[in-house]
Amino acid sequence: MSKITAAITGVSGYVPEYVLTNKELETLVETNDEWITSRTGIKERRILKGENMGTSKIAVPAVKELLRKTNTRPEEVDMLICATTTPDMVFPATANIITAEVGAVNAFGYDLQAACSGFLFALATGSKFVESGQYKKVVIVGADKMSSIVDYTDRSTCIIFGDGGGCVMLEPNTEGLGVQDQVLKSDGTGAPYLHMKAGGSRRPATKETLEAREHYAYQEGQQVFKFAVKGMADVAAEVMERNNLTGDDVAWLVPHQANKRIIEATANRMGLSNDKVMLNIHKYGNTTSGTIPLCLWEYESQMKKGDNIILAAFGGGFTWGSIFLKWAYDTKQD
Repeated sequence: MSKITAAITGVSGYVPEYVLTNKELETLVETNDEWITSRTGIKERRILKGENMGTSKIAVPAVKELLRKTNTRPEEVDMLICATTTPDMVFPATANIITAEVGAVNAFGYDLQAACSGFLFALATGSKFVESGQYKKVVIVGADKMSSIVDYTDRSTCIIFGDGGGCVMLEPNTEGLGVQDQVLKSDGTGAPYLHMKAGGSRRPATKETLEAREHYAYQEGQQVFKFAVKGMADVAAEVMERNNLTGDDVAWLVPHQANKRIIEATANRMGLSNDKVMLNIHKYGNTTSGTIPLCLWEYESQMKKGDNIILAAFGGGFTWGSIFLKWAYDTKQD
């Protein structure tokens, strides 16, 4: 019997309509377009506006489009994992809200929180359920409404983050395509450098925590940058070495879109030219769990069946990792 691998058979994405440009940020906080662009590569980001609009409002249209593209009936979905740092509520899981909204009545699901590495960790987890032979159709979502936890008076964070997300379908494959290998890491000693101070069980919301503005993402940028540059490059290089890949063998690097300089450092370590690196940070900023599926969505038409793809990410916690997969299809024509 042929070995079963978990292959991506479809990809979709969604970003809100509202565009927050660097020019508009200049009216909110002391910064300017040149300063933001030179340090991050970001020109604009999308923001989800409106009352009662949580992360599920980003995920649901992406999943509906994924089901359409893959000719999948909602009731055929076995499982849905939602990687997010900004769930609609503490509970129930945003995954449960998504499955209800799209009509996936036979799917079980849960949320996975690994900050910016969330989509990678969810993809690795979902692939095991497919590889085991237990499930045939597993949806992996990566989505975040970062504007809900960003302090727009703090220029060290508000320039970076945006809202958006995407999703992929995982299905069994016996051609040797799909997920091949992964290197996943975490180190809790990095927590002080990138976290949210209040809102969890350690420091529940109080009048004092609200007044101290502790319910927003907190980051010590230089420390995070230093760890991210090394961490993302190390795991991408490691997964290549483990699979005897050179830069010539890799068709695409799909990096987490946190900072253009981090992306460039990772590509250099892998021996890749710029034309092999997926990049959309200039349009969407850092959408946390959403960056990698958004890249796959935008570059889908450029990938070919059998292409060697390296995914790499680094996030708060710290969490980081890399996945090596073989692309399983040529773009379907709608």
